[in-house]
Amino acid sequence: MKKVRVGIIGGAGYTGGELIRLLLWHPNAELVFVHSSSNAGKPFDTVHKDLTGDTEMSFTEVFDDSDIDVLFLCSGHGHSKKFFEAQTIKKNLKIIDLSQDFRLDGNYFREFTYGLIESNRDEIAKAQNIANPGCFATCLQLGMLPLAKKGMLQDDIHVSAITGSTGAGQSLSATSHFSWRNSNMSVYKAFKHQHLLEIHENISKWQHGFEGRINFIPYRGNFTRGIIASIYTRSNASLEELQTLYREYYSVSPFVHVSDTNIDLKQVVNTNKGLLYLEKHDDMVLIVSIIDNLLIGASGQAVQNMNLMFGLDEQAGLNLKAGAF
Repeated sequence: MKKVRVGIIGGAGYTGGELIRLLLWHPNAELVFVHSSSNAGKPFDTVHKDLTGDTEMSFTEVFDDSDIDVLFLCSGHGHSKKFFEAQTIKKNLKIIDLSQDFRLDGNYFREFTYGLIESNRDEIAKAQNIANPGCFATCLQLGMLPLAKKGMLQDDIHVSAITGSTGAGQSLSATSHFSWRNSNMSVYKAFKHQHLLEIHENISKWQHGFEGRINFIPYRGNFTRGIIASIYTRSNASLEELQTLYREYYSVSPFVHVSDTNIDLKQVVNTNKGLLYLEKHDDMVLIVSIIDNLLIGASGQAVQNMNLMFGLDEQAGLNLKAGAF
């Protein structure tokens, strides 16, 4: 079987590094080039130390799409649009963008399909261009999706969620510095996190007429990777009914699972899994959702999207072991 030939723009950051790791060992993909203007000419392992011995490839500053089938964009938010303005790209090239530039409905120069696989699998398989979801958006929407699809969201939704430091990207800042982050936590962007825009837009599509608020309090955690979210809202359904609903909905998903027992981040870190756990407290349902923000929350979901777009095994290159022990 002919391998999918891949290029990456923005390979020096966390999501770019994860993509390189996944694609180097993907059975059906060939990594052709990784572009990085700040590291051009340097071997991958000068930036991503764990790749020592895995490849002799180096970053390039030359963009040439003549010999690739798909292009991943891993640059910062706003840079994907700038990239398209600066480059001439062949029309049949498939694009998977990991920034937020094309996630919302809009009149773009190309038609982008929202890449949340558990809500959009059939459309993704036919798509030419994918807007990969945000990490918080993925984690929260996995927790809300079955209720919304069944029209069972009947009240405001309340969310508290903690993300690791890699969620802030690789650029240094006061709140990503080790001395500040270690043994510390803080709230940021309360009620106005940028991922709320895509969450609201999708919830209103899945459950027409939903008018409730999504009250979201994000936290910076003192760990490197992973997201754990506590989502609660009113529900008339019993715990058994809700568990059945969630299990049936995710029965076709190879990576999203409903657990009978409480869950913790070590179960999903370094994997493409999303785990969910439900409790019922009087008339409130609590949904705990956990993911690795760099894998199913970014690069892993992007590779899974690629697999669907090219008719590959959806799990190809993504059967990873958690670092729990």
